[in-house]
Amino acid sequence: MAPSPVNRTATTESIDGRFYLPFSRGQQKADFVLDVDFSVPGSGVTGIFGPSGSGKTTLLRCIAGLQACAQSNLRVNGETWQSAAPQAINLPVHRRPIGYVFQQPSLFPHLTAGGNLAFARKRSAQPVSTESYNEIVRLMGLENLLGARPESLSGGEKQRVSIARALLVKPRLLLMDEPLAALDLARKREILPYLEKLHQSLDIPVLYVSHSIEEIARLADHLLLMDSGKIQRAGPATELLSCTDFPVQLGDDLGVLLEAQVTARDSKWKLMRAQFAGGEFWLRDSGESAGEKIRIRVLARDVSLTRSEDQQSSILNRLPMRVQEITADTDPAMVLVQMAPRDAGLPPGDTRLNSTHIIARITRRSLHQLALEENSPVWAQIKSVAIVR
Repeated sequence: MAPSPVNRTATTESIDGRFYLPFSRGQQKADFVLDVDFSVPGSGVTGIFGPSGSGKTTLLRCIAGLQACAQSNLRVNGETWQSAAPQAINLPVHRRPIGYVFQQPSLFPHLTAGGNLAFARKRSAQPVSTESYNEIVRLMGLENLLGARPESLSGGEKQRVSIARALLVKPRLLLMDEPLAALDLARKREILPYLEKLHQSLDIPVLYVSHSIEEIARLADHLLLMDSGKIQRAGPATELLSCTDFPVQLGDDLGVLLEAQVTARDSKWKLMRAQFAGGEFWLRDSGESAGEKIRIRVLARDVSLTRSEDQQSSILNRLPMRVQEITADTDPAMVLVQMAPRDAGLPPGDTRLNSTHIIARITRRSLHQLALEENSPVWAQIKSVAIVR
């Protein structure tokens, strides 16, 4: 029996949903049940992350109204879009102020890029000023592509047109379903900076579905972790992506996500310095100016440990840390060592995690040779080339 809908008082700055949807995926496959109850911020980017088949796209389709779901509630920033009996409400798709970006751009082949944008602009429920139109074109870097036909555009260029088209309908919620999944690695890295600009420049809540940890780490403020039709965990992306007990298997992608600020650029060596709570890193210069905020990922596999500082090394980043926790890894030969800065202010023996910490994946043999235990002082070493942007 399905659980009854959840009654909650939603704030004007939240997206609150409850969907219970049992259905069969086909005669040869087991029945699947989407059973989710969530409340996420009504601004910024919420990443919906999980393995293939976990229900991410089904959830997005329910929110858009493309998938019928009788047992449901949905409020978006104070507006009820869907609710179950006794006061049944179910806004049809065309009345939901959404922009939807699919895996495939699906541009009109007989229209130029500019023509595709003009079509969306005409369909907007609100007038789109020339200033707004030009801002979206500039944001997605389309100034020199407006006269091109879709067949002459690369996959990344097509998707940028598709995103601009979704923005031109003046949505109050932007849904993005694996927008980079059909692109090769080079095209993905080409378009990610545009998505970052979108995140920074526009005040539209975004629900971003992906099974790519790289995309989620670069774009998401909040995170819903899904598996088998259920939300396994929810919370700020920087916290969840820095957990050793991340509920979705990450393998070599396990690490921490840090919010940092660029403090200096070294033009001679093509490096920049980024400061975060508890330390700083030198990393490859990716063009940000001093003062800009960036996100950086430090993968556990790229962190080595020493008991004393090694100054005769090619490794530029050496952080004085203190062991906070040692846990088993999925590989029986390895362990995960979680560390906080030595000046974190925690009393000796206190194993509470600092807001900024680093995780190292090392062998059990190294753990024994270094005689590491909780509260041991160590130096964490991270190559500049290993830090992920």
